[in-house]
Formats: sequence, structure tokens, C-alpha cells
Amino acid sequence: MLWAAVGYSFGIWAGAYLWRPACWWFVAALVVAASAYYYLHRRGRIAVAAGLALFSIAGVIGIQLRPNPANLDILHFADGSEITLTAHVLREGASNIGRRAVQRIDVETEAVDASDNTFAVHSGLRVSIYAEKASNGPPKTFTYGQRLRFATKLNAPRNFRNPGAFDYSGYLAEKGIAATASAKMQAVEVLPGFAGNRLELWRFRAYHSIETRIAALWPGEQAALVSAVLMGEQSCLASDLETDFQRTGTYHVLVVSGLKVGILAFTLIWLFRVTRRNELLASLVTISVVTGYAFLTGVGTPVWRAALMLGIYLLARLLFRQRSMMNAIGAAALILLAANPAALLSSSFQLSFLCVLIIAGITSPLLERSTQPLARALRNPDVQGYDFALTPRLVQLRLDLRMIGGRLRRFPGGKHSLQIIAVLGRILVHVCEFVLISALLQASFALPMAYYFHRATHLSLPANVLVVPLTQVIMITAGVAVAVSYGSITIAKLPATIAGVAIAATNGSVRWLGSLRMADARVANPSVAAFSFAVFAIVLAMVAARRRWWMAISGVIAVVASAVWICVIPPRPNVRPGALEVTSIDVGQGDSILLIAPQERMMLIDAGGVPSWMHSELDIGEDVVSPYLWSRGISGLDIVALTHAHADHIGGMAAVLENFHPSELWLGVDAPSHELRPLLQTARRLGIAVLEHRAGDTAEFGGASIRVLAPSRDLDPAGSKPNDESLVMQVRYGATAALLEGDAEKKTEREVAEESPQADLLKVAHHGSATSTIPELLSAVHPSFAVISVGARNVYGHPRIEVLNRLAGAKVHTYRTDVDGATTFYLTGHEVIPHLAGQGP
Repeated sequence: MLWAAVGYSFGIWAGAYLWRPACWWFVAALVVAASAYYYLHRRGRIAVAAGLALFSIAGVIGIQLRPNPANLDILHFADGSEITLTAHVLREGASNIGRRAVQRIDVETEAVDASDNTFAVHSGLRVSIYAEKASNGPPKTFTYGQRLRFATKLNAPRNFRNPGAFDYSGYLAEKGIAATASAKMQAVEVLPGFAGNRLELWRFRAYHSIETRIAALWPGEQAALVSAVLMGEQSCLASDLETDFQRTGTYHVLVVSGLKVGILAFTLIWLFRVTRRNELLASLVTISVVTGYAFLTGVGTPVWRAALMLGIYLLARLLFRQRSMMNAIGAAALILLAANPAALLSSSFQLSFLCVLIIAGITSPLLERSTQPLARALRNPDVQGYDFALTPRLVQLRLDLRMIGGRLRRFPGGKHSLQIIAVLGRILVHVCEFVLISALLQASFALPMAYYFHRATHLSLPANVLVVPLTQVIMITAGVAVAVSYGSITIAKLPATIAGVAIAATNGSVRWLGSLRMADARVANPSVAAFSFAVFAIVLAMVAARRRWWMAISGVIAVVASAVWICVIPPRPNVRPGALEVTSIDVGQGDSILLIAPQERMMLIDAGGVPSWMHSELDIGEDVVSPYLWSRGISGLDIVALTHAHADHIGGMAAVLENFHPSELWLGVDAPSHELRPLLQTARRLGIAVLEHRAGDTAEFGGASIRVLAPSRDLDPAGSKPNDESLVMQVRYGATAALLEGDAEKKTEREVAEESPQADLLKVAHHGSATSTIPELLSAVHPSFAVISVGARNVYGHPRIEVLNRLAGAKVHTYRTDVDGATTFYLTGHEVIPHLAGQGP
């Protein structure tokens, strides 16, 4: 079954990236099936290979013929005009941002009123509903099945067009979402009637009922953590605590995963065994409860994978079949991929199955040959008849234990000394097993953690040793408390108190470990060589785990070596040697420019950001700028420069400082600002030198030279606007130069023009606003190329048509990040070579 799942997965991958007409694959399936039948009784291995090829072709057909989960008809109305929608709620969700309460819900549209006509359209929509926080309580919430009517403007999802950018459009499409919208709470009308599935309505009601019980049993932060552990609900968790879980490699505790399903199943089976209930009843009840838990939490691949594996495993036991974990993994994967082939391409699916493959394919064989025989030998140490079922070496261990136990019986209270020694021995063995499993998982997960999350969690092993046992306590006691609370809140307080102690211990451990500087490191995308070696090491370890000891140990060493390579040895940055690179990163309506000097020194100018009034949870520095740098193999920066303290320039800078630890932070004006102050505190905490630069300053930059043209030395921060404080720099390499203006406006541009700053490349000021790019500046600079960093469909109307006309009149070849994505210019010293996103050096 595992090989069949691998073949099917390969087909899905091929179908996603190597498209061919469907008829080709059907013909190939007929040919391969005929070949398999012909060789079935002639060449068995060829028949098996043909069978696996059939699974691969089935995977190709499955992914290519799968309908688009999102109906895109609604995008016909995403033209910026206001429409009125009638829709019903599919998914609930609420969060708080700033002074407003924001409720984000997914709806399915029923009708669209536009241009005095009504159109029947059934598409998925993600809607953000805003309401001022009321002093008399929280605003109303919208629940599954409610029918709503509201006026809005639709937005087609747009990805940031940078290498390494998150596929936001694809993410929404997989959830059936075709567009996004927003509305004010008071403008949303609730219509009579219900639209939806009654079973799903019951699920939401049961979910909310449990959440209500959790809120009644535990206070504030404890309730949020219990809700995350039991139900996977993270909306109420403090962001700093969530970050600490990520830093310590224990984030899996906050999601409903195979670990939670395993704890639940083990507890139920143990209870049935203790009460001596029928094994068939125990298996059926366990499968039913776990399936109900998976349905109730509704969190996707990890929990359904675990539920399917458990069901297959228990049914095999009931039918007296040999139980194979690998077969269970393969069968669960096939079922999930047949239902949704695109799941293979998600990180959730890959991480979930990699985890169980490591446990079943590497750690289990190692434990079966090392600690598990010891654990069996420590059972019933005083039963001599059990000795005949063991190897001579284990029998000798039992004899030694009896001898020690006999000596200890002479002392007071030594009557049960042998049993105590055996119990302590089993505890020690299980602790060693847990440490080995955690260590191998951490080493094996170095590759996906670096590739998907750009993290190397150095404290994952001790953190999980502390947190996972506490999670088991929380799951059991909190689950009992919630169940008992439906009968008596008073009685439920006892297990809730025990859970509270475990929650406090978990919280304290994670916060303490997360506060350590070495808790995690951010790493760039692994090189092709490191990626290939890590995959090879994991496969080698799986194959060698059941072979001779020296082979098994070699496989483990290879996995550990691959983890060290990925976490410690930075990849070679993807740069063009001997040229000055200027890249305008697509950060939407903001600025962020990467400079790479001929000698490979690196500077980032601004880091984008989102104004507070946009109520976005997106951190441009963490979610856009950093992934682009990591995709280039960049692990550190030499300098970061902040042109001025506006949100669309400064908003992402804190994350950049944390992730890339530059040596210097350059400022134009150190003006008092509520946005700049915390950034400077972060810089000082990280040991970053803060330097203020004014007009006339110069600096050498890795073979290039930098001349600061603004702000002027006599500028008074108290009486100036932030745009007038913009740090304007001319960067020169050989006979080529670039002028980088920030958000400089007319007054500053006139002062800059007086310096005759000739440049081949102009970074257009203020996103193409009419307040900048004056004719005098263009005459003085005389650029051949220009780039405008601007957001698509922005509310400011940038870039202004008069600015574009002015650039065209000056015969400047102009690029825009909203149209061209990340745009790179190579200044070779003799010429300027433009490259668009994805072309590479």
C-alpha cells in the first residue's frame, strides 16, 4: 500500500507540473494495463512495476481532471464598482485588530445586484466585517447558515509577484474562495431563512458549545490554550505566545494533529482494557469517537490521516491480520489523495505523513531491536516461567535484577524492591525511546522546516520532552472536565484544576525556552545539494533501519548530518558577481529595495508595510520581504536603511531586523515617532548600530559608492513632514548609477536636482504621486530606466497619469511592481540590464 501511495503521489506531481492532454494518459493507462496483464505470469517484477505505473497514471488523471474548487464567475463583478450581495455563511471566524472588532467569514453568494440587474451567482467569498468595539459588549457574530445581504466592492485575490512568495490566490481557491470583500457591521442585513447543511450546522453548534464550556472552566489565557490544544482554535491566543511555540518547535501542540488522535485513542483503549470490555466493542467505540473528533474539529489532513490509520490498524487487529504501520500509512494516503489529489502539494499533508513515516520507517525498527526487548524483559520480573520466552542475554538481565532485589529485601520496606526496580527501569527505557523519537523527528524535519517556514529550531528536543507529556495531561484532564461540565460544573473543576497546572507548566516552559536567543534561527531556502542530500538521507535511514546495525547507524548519522548542513551551513546567495544589483521588491503599496554590491555586500532599503487603517494581519517584513530574500539564499544583511517613518516603509522593518541581524541601521532623521521608537529599541536589543545620515555623507559599499543627497543638514524634524525627511541616495558603480528617492516630494527634489545627480536608474519617488518626479529632477538625472513601487488597484490612484506621461516624454523606460512584480536592474559599470521577477541573474 505504501508503494501504491508513492506511485499515486508521483502521478499527482507529474500531472501538476508536466501537463499533457487527458487522452494521452487514458491511452497510456490502457497500454500499461495490457502490459501488466501480459507479464503477470511471465515476469512478476515487470507486472508489479506496471501496476505501480497504473497508480501513477491514475494520480495524473485525478489531478488534471479535478474541477476547480472555486467558482470564478463572481470575478466578473470585481471591477471596483459597488454591488449588493445576497449570501449565506459557510465558515465562521472572528478576530480583533486594533480598535475595531473584525469578523472574517466565508460565504457562498446566492445573488448579485449590479447595474440594476440581479444575477444568480454561486461563488465562495471571504468577507471581513468591521465594527467599532462597543462599550456594552462585543458586536454580533454571524453563524453558519445565516443569510446576509450587504453592499461591497469585490477584490480578486492577488499574489505578491516575487520569487518565493506565498500563493495566496491558490490557497483561497483550494478553500473554494474566488474573491475577497469587506463590509461594515451596521450595513449587514440578516435575512430570514437558513441555507446550508444540517449536519454541518450541528457541528458548528457542538463546537461552540464546547468553546463555551472551556471559557467557563478556565480563565483568559488558560482557556485560549485549552481551546488550541483540544479544538485547534488559535484565534484567542496571544501572538507572542504563538511565536514562542513556533520558535521552540512545539507549534504542533496548538493544532489538532495525529498526536491528539493518538492520545485520545490510547486513553479509550486503555479504559476498555482496564474494565475488561469486549475487544470488538472497544475498537468500534474508539474508531467512532476518533472519527467524531476529526469531524468536530474539522481541521483537515493531519487529523483525518490519523483517524484513517487508526481505523485501518484496529480493523486489521479485529480480523487477525498482521498489522503493518507502513500499510496503514499507505492506505490512509491513498484514501485522502483520491478524495483530494491537490492535498499532496500542501505542506500540511507532507509534514503529517513525513512524521508518521519517520516514526514507522526509522524509529520503530530501531526501537524494536534495542529498547523494546529491554522493556519486555522488565515485565513481571519475578515470574520465572517468562524467562523461557526471552533471549539468554535478557534472561541474564532478569537474573541480575532478582539478585539485586533479593539483597534489597533485607532492608526495611524492601518487600517490593524488585517490582520498583523493574518499574523504574521501564520508565527509563520509555524516556530514552521518547528522546530518540524526538531527536530523529527534529533532524528529519530540518528540511521541511527550512523549506516551508525558514526556521531551524535548536531547542525543539528539550522543548518537546517537556511539552508533549504535559499535552497528554491537558488532553485527558481537559477533555474529562469538559465532558463532566455538562453534568456538573462543580465536579468538573477538579480535573480542570489539574489541567490548569499542566497548562501553566506548558506556558512557562514555552515562554522560557522561546525567550532564549538560541531558540531558533531563520534560514534561507536550502541549496539543491542540501535538499537532495536530506531526501537521500531520510530514504537511506528508512531502508537501513531494518538492516545490520552499522547500516542503521549510518542512516541515522546521515539524517543528522543533513540537518546540520541545513541549519548551520548557509547556502550560497543567488547573486550576479561583478555587478551592482538594484531590486525593487513587490510589497504592494509600499517600498522595499535590495542592493547587492559587486563584492556581495547587501543592503535593504525600507521593508514595506501596511497602514493601520487597512486592518490587515499581514506583516510585510515577515510574510513578503523575508521570503523573497530567503528564496535568493540570503541569510543575513550587512545594512538596512529606513528612508522615513511612514507605515508603508517602516512596517516590515522589525521582522527584517529579527530575521537577518544586520550590522547597521541607517536613518535619515531620528525624529520622534510612535512607529520609529519600538524599531530603534529592537535594533539596540539586537546589537545593531543605528547611524543617522544627512546630505553630503558618503560611504563605500562593497566596490560601489553611496552619496547621500537628502535630507539636508539644517532640516528641523519638529517642523517637517515625514516625506521631507526621506533618505535620498545615489549609488554608483563605475560609469553607472541609481538614484533612490524614498518618498521625496517637490521641495526635496529641487534640492537634489541642484546636485546634478546623474543616474541611469531612477526609483520614482512616492509611488508615482503627483507630488514628486518634477521636470527639473528628470532633466538633472536624465535616467534611462525608472521603477515605481506601487500596489495594484490602490486607493490613491498611483501612479498618476501625469507622472507616467512625464517619464514617457523624457524617454524613460518605466517598470512597475504592480504590473511587472519584483524588478531587478544590474548595473555592470558600463550598462544597465533589467530583469523581471523569476528570470534570475
